[in-house]
Amino acid sequence: MDGKLIDRIRGAWRVAALTGAGISTASGIPDYRGPEGVWTRTPSAVNAFTLENFMADADVRREFWRTYAGHAAWRAEPNAAHRALAELDGAGVAVRVLTQNVDGLHQRAGLAARKVLELHGTMHTTRCTGCAAGFPTAEILEAGDDDPSCPRCGGILKLDIVLFGQRLDGDILGQARNIAAASELFLAIGSSLQVEPAASLCTVAVGAGATLVVVNRDPTPYDDDADFVLRDDIEAVVPELCAAVNR
Repeated sequence: MDGKLIDRIRGAWRVAALTGAGISTASGIPDYRGPEGVWTRTPSAVNAFTLENFMADADVRREFWRTYAGHAAWRAEPNAAHRALAELDGAGVAVRVLTQNVDGLHQRAGLAARKVLELHGTMHTTRCTGCAAGFPTAEILEAGDDDPSCPRCGGILKLDIVLFGQRLDGDILGQARNIAAASELFLAIGSSLQVEPAASLCTVAVGAGATLVVVNRDPTPYDDDADFVLRDDIEAVVPELCAAVNR
């Protein structure tokens, strides 16, 4: 690893990590836009991730629920990158994760739930779009309905995730901006940085004086704003970065 990078991040006390699908591919969860991504292989699948389509078309909802019924995330385990961030926090560094992922692997790796902001929600709970009642997703899937409805009011059920056309939770986004602004080191890991407003957290961090390190296989729109850009394997380089911080 570049000596200049090590010198720059050594001893950082407040570390924020914006994580995207790329951090979980080593756990066996496919990303969305990569060469083997879900939407690359099946472009029409993105239709099921648009709120308007989901609410209007039962066939779209059935496709959506089929996607998640056998999703690899149910069987996935945290990989070395997830664990490294949790271990850095355990070593006394103030780590906060702002994740675009809905798989819950950061928490399973050992980070306290309060230290993980799930910007795009979670697949582990399901909510009624009518009465807002919440249910464990596992229970909904076990029922076996291909277009499940709310057990309480009969309304349309949706995973607790943010679909295209749906606004992020304002409170969560506000917390994320505050964390980005307070960070000394901001790691953007495994994100295409194409989805806003999450990607703009990089700008918030840089504007507040943080060192921005982008770790991603492909170029991103924020590479020019970064102090360092790493194209290395995420599962290998994130533990190295965390070790450098903790020297």
